[in-house]
Amino acid sequence: MPYRRLPKTDVTRLRALKTLLENDNIYTVRDRFIDWQTLNRAQSVYDKLYAACEQLKLSRLSQRRNTAKADKMIRNASLYVSHFIQVLLMAVERGEIRRSHLRLYGIEEDATSMPDFKSTERLIEWGERIVKGEKERIKLGGRPISNPSIGMVSTHLDVFKDAYMQQRKMVERTSNDLSRVQDIRPEADDVLLELWNQIEKHFESLPPDERLDRCRALGVIYYYRRKERKMMAHTPKS
Repeated sequence: MPYRRLPKTDVTRLRALKTLLENDNIYTVRDRFIDWQTLNRAQSVYDKLYAACEQLKLSRLSQRRNTAKADKMIRNASLYVSHFIQVLLMAVERGEIRRSHLRLYGIEEDATSMPDFKSTERLIEWGERIVKGEKERIKLGGRPISNPSIGMVSTHLDVFKDAYMQQRKMVERTSNDLSRVQDIRPEADDVLLELWNQIEKHFESLPPDERLDRCRALGVIYYYRRKERKMMAHTPKS
């Protein structure tokens, strides 16, 4: 015999509740066997879970769209920051900029390679160091690096930081929306369990096949065990 199991996904939770709530027979006086309190609770839970799931979908969609935009911004900012540092180091090697001025940028005087800014946080940190250092060097009378200019570096860094902060807000909103859905799930499972108990109790006197069909029509979910599925697959159709 198949066994009953509560839904594991929000889609199946909603489908089970909707199947019941859209069955007109449960609302007639003659056929109604589920009490109004449970029906009202089921409708309330369905509405809450549906709204929460739809909001979560929208938040995830917005987050995915913004992720593509943020990825492009981080590539641009990383390109400009790394290129500026390369030009700076080459200018130091040619003697055009004093090696001691590297400290203005937070770079060691004997540095010959690029600093590590693979992470987002490190990119922001080094970008801000470079912008600050170049401005301080110019104040000391140094000639501005022109390709790329610090203005271009700063602009791309600011655009990236805005996109990054927006992405963090979206991630937080998605997380909050997911928590909201997770909070509703136990209530949905509880009301489904109560509904299914009442449904099975009402049809318990019927023959097994008819009882299962009647219960399924009201949203009860049954599963066959693996051996039962194999037996059914090999059973010839009449």
